[in-house]
Amino acid sequence: MLARNRVPERMDDPALPAAEHDHALRGLARLNAISRSHRLLWPRLRTLARRSSRPLHVLDVASGAADLPVRLDRVARSVGVSLQWILSDRSPHALDHALARARSAGLDCQAVRVDAVQDPLPPADVVMNSLFLHHFDHEDATRILRGMRQAARLAVGVTDLRRTRLALGLVWLGSRLVTRSPVVHHDATASVRAAHAPADIRDMAERAGMHGASIEVADPVRWRLWWTPEGNMAT
Repeated sequence: MLARNRVPERMDDPALPAAEHDHALRGLARLNAISRSHRLLWPRLRTLARRSSRPLHVLDVASGAADLPVRLDRVARSVGVSLQWILSDRSPHALDHALARARSAGLDCQAVRVDAVQDPLPPADVVMNSLFLHHFDHEDATRILRGMRQAARLAVGVTDLRRTRLALGLVWLGSRLVTRSPVVHHDATASVRAAHAPADIRDMAERAGMHGASIEVADPVRWRLWWTPEGNMAT
């Protein structure tokens, strides 16, 4: 495993010009699309939604370009599953971008500006995030997971990057194939180098109160965490 090296990512810079930010968001959405990242959480969301007598409420933490909710919602509708979305981000520009894209795709959604490290999250049936925890040190990542646990009525789902040479090579190549954005080129590989080790993920989940969480390798690039409160049926 590579040594962890966390450096500032360019998309997190509030001074990043809006045009560059939008270019990067579009590039990141294409990168997530070719990796089919939505498949990592979809089977579990589908199971919960089919057990519910009403649309499943899903909070997406740090929505970015909303590409994950858009793709999950498209798959859900194709099989007759109804989802209601809360998109959240601390960046007003990213949140405006996410809401516009989600509504143009026909999502039943609302948007909430929230800093997941410092602010309480709005309650939802399922609270999820993707490609987010690697931005933070151990303590702040634990705070985020704790907030997600407290907000979730049924489940928490998280996916993020593995810190391996294979993941680094695949992300380097993929980012350059799908976009010319230098922001994405920098941030994609920086994200892999900043990813948390499996033992740290397990420790953070335990400290956040997610006892018994399922944490597993999902594909060559990503890991997946899924947790349900005691008494709710796990998937």
